[in-house]
Amino acid sequence: MNEDQFKGKWNQVKGKFKQTYADLTDDDLKYAEGKSDELLGRLQEKTGKTKEQLKDEIDKW
Repeated sequence: MNEDQFKGKWNQVKGKFKQTYADLTDDDLKYAEGKSDELLGRLQEKTGKTKEQLKDEIDKW
């Protein structure tokens, strides 16, 4: 998934992530242009999942 695909998909699924992982904050879920790796790192810390697991989860939603 390239950066543009990630950004488009992320806008669709961030609400689902917030529902699924209650300890995520709005700041955790902010997407900054070109910073998908940073966002995935924050999600990884909060969820305990690998970046690949998170990408797969985002793709499925």
